[in-house]
Amino acid sequence: MNGSCGPQARVVRAVILAAGILAGAAATGADALVTIEGCTLVPADWADGDSFRVRTPAGEEHTVRLYAVDCLEHHVSDETAARRLRSQRRYFGIAEAKPDTAASIEFAKQLAAEATAETRRLLAKPFILHTSFADGRGDARFRRIYGFVTSADGRDLAEQLVSKGLARAFGVARSTPAGDSGDEYRERLADFELQAASRRLGIWAHTDWDRLPAERRIERMEARELQGAIDGAAAPPAGFVIDPNTASRGDLMRLPGVGETLANRIIERRPYRRVVDLLEVEGIGPAKFRELKPLLRIEAAP
Repeated sequence: MNGSCGPQARVVRAVILAAGILAGAAATGADALVTIEGCTLVPADWADGDSFRVRTPAGEEHTVRLYAVDCLEHHVSDETAARRLRSQRRYFGIAEAKPDTAASIEFAKQLAAEATAETRRLLAKPFILHTSFADGRGDARFRRIYGFVTSADGRDLAEQLVSKGLARAFGVARSTPAGDSGDEYRERLADFELQAASRRLGIWAHTDWDRLPAERRIERMEARELQGAIDGAAAPPAGFVIDPNTASRGDLMRLPGVGETLANRIIERRPYRRVVDLLEVEGIGPAKFRELKPLLRIEAAP
């Protein structure tokens, strides 16, 4: 499916995808990546560098969330997004980039806008989407699918964003269209991130290197404090049951003892045919599984 072809052939291929590939992807699971050539970017006010709307040659539209990268939050409309932006600012060492907190936040949003603009520039020409249609909801309000994107020049979009210092290597990963493992892809992105940081590119040009260790330490402490409060809280209310195949990251983090890292691992292993399959997730042993099992139910086996 990766060979080159003319516009008419791409449209025919996309029609075939629309008719049967979605069902095939669901039947074969998350390991079956589908390649869709000739996609175009759909303008959207809410889009940012790592999450955006695309249109296939068949006219279908999808909201795509890039694998394994995280751009600064461009649009902050709720507490969850605000917390995430704060975490990102601390990661890059820009939490105090300006004289006061409000100005620092606005500056971070300006940097986020640069990532959004770069994604739009790189995807100005038709591009290739690789996806298994895995549910990529980090936010319960939006239906997103995870994907890899290859721009018109043949380069991986996530790698370009990280290499330019406009994103960090972070989040859900999986095996790539080239056959590399999710871990290898994540490590390669981390190497690109290190290069960008050493060259002071993008966001890294504004990093306060003297304060960076302290900022990251504060973030780790607050994350542990928050998780401790969740772990020590009362059991979820009666009737609280979620489907690990479709739950958002936020919903997964409502489970006892599940922080962002474990929630990402659960998402990476989707889909699950049985609840017991969660024992394959790193960090979920027999004791943790017994704790989570009453709160999980698979509505429809993939």
